[in-house]
Amino acid sequence: MKTTENAIFPKGEKNEIPYFTGTSYLHMLISNDKDFDCVVGNVTFEKKCRNNWHSHPGGQILLVTAGEGYYQEKGKPIRLIKVGDVVEIKPDVIHWHGATPTSEMTHIAINTKASLGLVVWGDAVTDKEYNSYKN
Repeated sequence: MKTTENAIFPKGEKNEIPYFTGTSYLHMLISNDKDFDCVVGNVTFEKKCRNNWHSHPGGQILLVTAGEGYYQEKGKPIRLIKVGDVVEIKPDVIHWHGATPTSEMTHIAINTKASLGLVVWGDAVTDKEYNSYKN
């Protein structure tokens, strides 16, 4: 399994926002720009790290580049995501994503239609929710 040691983009700085359980890192690739109307960042989640439930008014695309992680939409089962997976998240869909208990995970996060707003944060993902993955 590819790890972040072989990363395509820099790992970035430790992510200090309060909407993550565990440690993550962010390296911005494209800041919001009126010509592109998107934001693109390289996000690395250490083992067991995940973000809170959230949604994106303009939608989001995740491109998994290293490790293995989880993705879950509200009301649906957790999905295992791994290198090469593309996750298309429609506007306003409540979801979370992060690393598995045994692997770091890195993805490129593309927030589309950024002029509509970047993210609406919700509650933290509980340990019970996080540990409910069934393979």
